[in-house]
Amino acid sequence: MTEPIIRFEKVNKWYGHSFHVLRDIDLDVTRGERIVICGPSGSGKSTLIRCINALEEFQQGRITVDGIALTDGARAIEQVRKRVGMVFQQFNLFPHLTVLENLTLAPMWVDHVPKKEAEERAMQQLQRVRIAEQARKYPLQLSGGQQQRVAIARALCLTPKIMLFDEPTSALDPEMIKEVLDVMIELAGQGMTMLCVTHEMGFAKAVADRVIFMDQGQIVEQGPPREFFAQPKSERTRDFLAKIIGH
Repeated sequence: MTEPIIRFEKVNKWYGHSFHVLRDIDLDVTRGERIVICGPSGSGKSTLIRCINALEEFQQGRITVDGIALTDGARAIEQVRKRVGMVFQQFNLFPHLTVLENLTLAPMWVDHVPKKEAEERAMQQLQRVRIAEQARKYPLQLSGGQQQRVAIARALCLTPKIMLFDEPTSALDPEMIKEVLDVMIELAGQGMTMLCVTHEMGFAKAVADRVIFMDQGQIVEQGPPREFFAQPKSERTRDFLAKIIGH
């Protein structure tokens, strides 16, 4: 068996003294695996993936990413962040920079990539998300769906091994959701390790190798999409699916 690219071992996290947001999380993610994480609001989904690149600190347990333990200090965290790209609910683009400038900023400053090479890399990723013709525009000249695709391209510019998506379509109008999901489906087909927090169950059925259902800080149930949707084992999972897809 190859070593998992991400491993959670008995991870616990609290907000303050009373809110136990992650409870004894054990999870292995293999290279190239595509995981969709779903569950009710406040169940710990976003916190789980934000622990992977140390955007959230955890208090107990161990997380290893590509062989690096997150508890090994600031240098380890820096190395992990170079391997992990993240796309958020909000696009977080700099409005005063063009699309191309938004994409070249991190490679030039973080990886010290020369400007010409950074621009070439940026254009490749903009083509990958089918938005290269917008390179010279400013974010506010684009639709929400286009801005989210720019955010995906920006994450890809640092050539990550793992992509995390935190409800990437929840801030979008319904007609823009498909264009973002199409890009994510394409990425998934290229063998990228992906963890995606989403309520888009059609996307889960089309793309996921595994669907994880979380509630109250715990992994309640997980399995291949066909089993997960057709024969959910837990009462909580059945209730959740009934609410969101009328299962």
